Amino acid sequence: MAENEAGVVDQGQAVEQEEGFLYPITVEDIGPAEKKIRVEIPRERITEALDEQYKELRQKAQIPGFRVGHVPRKLLEKKFSQDVKEQVASTLVRESYEQALSKNKLSVIGDPEFEDKEAVKLPEEGSLTYAFQVEVQPDITLPDFANLKVKKPKITISEANIDQAMQNLREQQGALLPVENRGVQAGDYLLADVLVKLDGNVVGQQPNANLVVRAGRIGGIQVEDLDVKLADLMPGEKRSFTVKAPDTHASEALRNKDVEIEVSLKDIRRLELADITPAFLEDLGFTDEKELRQALREQMDEKIAFDVQQAMREQVNRYLLETTPVTLAKKMSIRQADRVVNRRAMDLAARGFSREQIEANIERLRAGAADEAVRELRLFFILQKIANDQEVEVSEGELNGRVAMLAAQNDKRPEKLKAEMQKNGQLSDLYVQMREQKAIDQILGKAQVEEVEMTPKEGEAAAEHASADAPAGEATAQPPSDVPSGESPAEQA
Repeated sequence: MAENEAGVVDQGQAVEQEEGFLYPITVEDIGPAEKKIRVEIPRERITEALDEQYKELRQKAQIPGFRVGHVPRKLLEKKFSQDVKEQVASTLVRESYEQALSKNKLSVIGDPEFEDKEAVKLPEEGSLTYAFQVEVQPDITLPDFANLKVKKPKITISEANIDQAMQNLREQQGALLPVENRGVQAGDYLLADVLVKLDGNVVGQQPNANLVVRAGRIGGIQVEDLDVKLADLMPGEKRSFTVKAPDTHASEALRNKDVEIEVSLKDIRRLELADITPAFLEDLGFTDEKELRQALREQMDEKIAFDVQQAMREQVNRYLLETTPVTLAKKMSIRQADRVVNRRAMDLAARGFSREQIEANIERLRAGAADEAVRELRLFFILQKIANDQEVEVSEGELNGRVAMLAAQNDKRPEKLKAEMQKNGQLSDLYVQMREQKAIDQILGKAQVEEVEMTPKEGEAAAEHASADAPAGEATAQPPSDVPSGESPAEQA
């Protein structure tokens, strides 16, 4: 951040008169991205401001025995001295504070910390001096993006992928029928209470979870043979099994640990697939099966293009973090770590944890929060620097377009969703996110992009992931009414 700008010098040196009154200001580095600023308000400026305030007061004051505008100054001082001094002190401090930031081009983060806020009062004589500390946006030197190499995955959609998408659609439009006189079989839909335990302690729970008996994730852990682990389980019964959490699990405390999954079964239903009939096609807005398959392919193309772009953006993020030093203020990192902990706590609360359980696991929530906070902050400041340097902006039309897309996904009116997001601060967050994405995409335009073939297994997995979505527009299909939409039901635990 630039310091010693024209009109303000460090070490208490005199300043040149520019436009308006210039305050003697000194700026001192006291740590990474932290400044201590000392400001002097000379007596001449205090006198001038007092005169202005009393002149304004005289024009308004109504005192018996005097016409408005003719009240003696000494009488005004006697009656209003304290109020006038407080008003002038507030005005001069605000004015000098803003000048200290603008003249030194300091991008301040958060509120200033005054050394002695109560002592910031107008003296009877002499100058007023006050000091404060601020956290500022860190200095950032960006790397040469010409050296950036990015791999772009090449994914091919096969007819088998379209067949799988058709199968998914038939499942989504199918009917769940009651099951009697038997236990769990592969493909069943279950209603169950699910607990995730580590060393006997509950670390995750989902009452009334909807599970599909096939390979899927429970508590962020892939369970490939769920049909085997729950085979023949009857409603009213409980079964536990152990799985190993991956080293990439969202919870650092669970990574590479043996985790116990406990399933208390409440109900079993089997899925009867919908038949592809003329009525089925008409309900989805298509005239024939060929048109539906083409719509599925186009939607999968869009989904894959989005996923590929996201994968390339993440490569840029990693490159920026690896090549761009960013030193953060300590207090800033602590506050952000607290936000990460609060976010994790809210996630647990949304999954059914009680306040007592969350408080009992607070140290586990803090595990890794500091590292995550530093990464988030570093990337935020780097991308803001890039967006500012490249003058990246998000237009009102672009923002409204994204809100409209989100509204469609959540079955809301765009104007209502926008008002809600504006009220809770999410609209500004969305603007920042979109601005960062545009900045990253500009970097990708300068990078050396290499298209790479994915292995058959990787390509099939990516295409299958894309095929999980229903066709766009009128063909959006909903799952059976008693199975929540969204991620695979097994993941909801």
